[in-house]
Amino acid sequence: MLDQGAPPKDRTQAAPPSPGLGARLMRRKPVERLVAEGGQGEGGALRRSLGLWQLTMISIGATLGTGIFVVLGEAVPKAGPAVTLSFVIAGLTALFSALSYAELAGTIPVSGSSYSYAYATMGELIAWVCGWCLVLEYGVSVAAVAVGWGEYLNELLDGTVGVTLPDALSAPPGDGGVFNLPALIVVLLAMAFLLGGARESARANTVMVVVKIAALVLFCAIGVQGFRSGNYENFMPLGMAGVSAAGATLFFSYIGFDAASTAGEEAKNAQRDLPRAIMLSLVIVTALYVLVAAVAVGARPWEGFADSEAALAQIMREVTGQTFWGTLLAFCAVIAIASVVLTVLYGQTRVLFAMSRDGLVPQVFSRVHPRTGTPRANTLIVSLFCGVLAAAVPLGRLADATSIGTLFAFALVNVAVVVLRRTRPEMPRTFRVPLSPVLPALGFGFCVWMAVSLSAVTWVVFGVWMAVGLVVYFLYGHRRSRLAPSEVK
Repeated sequence: MLDQGAPPKDRTQAAPPSPGLGARLMRRKPVERLVAEGGQGEGGALRRSLGLWQLTMISIGATLGTGIFVVLGEAVPKAGPAVTLSFVIAGLTALFSALSYAELAGTIPVSGSSYSYAYATMGELIAWVCGWCLVLEYGVSVAAVAVGWGEYLNELLDGTVGVTLPDALSAPPGDGGVFNLPALIVVLLAMAFLLGGARESARANTVMVVVKIAALVLFCAIGVQGFRSGNYENFMPLGMAGVSAAGATLFFSYIGFDAASTAGEEAKNAQRDLPRAIMLSLVIVTALYVLVAAVAVGARPWEGFADSEAALAQIMREVTGQTFWGTLLAFCAVIAIASVVLTVLYGQTRVLFAMSRDGLVPQVFSRVHPRTGTPRANTLIVSLFCGVLAAAVPLGRLADATSIGTLFAFALVNVAVVVLRRTRPEMPRTFRVPLSPVLPALGFGFCVWMAVSLSAVTWVVFGVWMAVGLVVYFLYGHRRSRLAPSEVK
């Protein structure tokens, strides 16, 4: 018999309560899911075609050249001859972060770089902030380097045909120009290579890297002949504050290994090769940076670097008394800086590819062309944006904006490696940061110190950028995230 006094059973299953806002902001993407989705896009997949050599060249290509060929003229007036120390400090800061990148790149070999690492360890909101910083880091870096490319193009034209582009067409507004046409052209050239495919772009980049290394070795061999020890007598004229300020600006020159980590879904053996490529490239680049900076300051008084964005070619001409060597270096610099634009633009498109696949930015950024295996629409949109930015904004502001975005992202990576060690200690790691958590903590501290050294204007710009990013996230990404329950999509 039925118990007449018992209440009737509810045959409908109650829906589970919707997670609160805090839980939604902290939702994490499992590492296994990140890796399983590797290479997959809308309508196709990225192709795994890059080995250790190509990955190392991508890393060097994105790094070597920016600080020496372009930003040296911005950094020397801040630090004086101690700019060599600024390069060492920036390189040391990069090294601590590179160790963390190497461990995470071998553990989570995906295109999103630090964005994906943060998504797996610290939750969606932090991942978005990191990804938004990467958009600033890569996009503005492409524009900043493209501005300097125009300076060396003018040096090359002057040395070969005796003419230069007018300031109205070779400098951005605020620097005596109306529209920086060369900066736009080099971005569009890089876009053309990227649309051809990752393997084809890597081949072109390798050639350009070899040329730029040869150019810097040639500069050292000739520039040292004009070395004057007196240029180092007042080694630190602006004190340690000037050294740290210059180091913060120069730090934007060390983002190459970050670009290499964005190739995780196109590497043949990402878990083995990415950590090796990251560490190898950083050692090579730092050694060349310090050597070339030491020779440059020894060959020219530090006061002579103000507003000089083609300093190395000018020093070659001053030392030899001939235009040939300066023109040759300008030619090599045109090629070298183009490779930076190519590889950093590549990194930007791959970060947006990963964010799009997660639903945080529009799907157009994760569409893969079936024939070339590249995110074609993504490449077109990013290239046009960066090209216009390069043509319209002065170099100094661009370099500092890139530095603060880079430092913020790197700081988060140092935190992520410690978090993943604690939450997933059983995961296989092809590389492990030694003395963890001490070295990641040092990396985090160095990033904070250098970020504080940047100007108040840079912090204001960064604050506005982050505020815009949070608005975009809550109006778009938060609701369309593929980790979100269906009712909030």
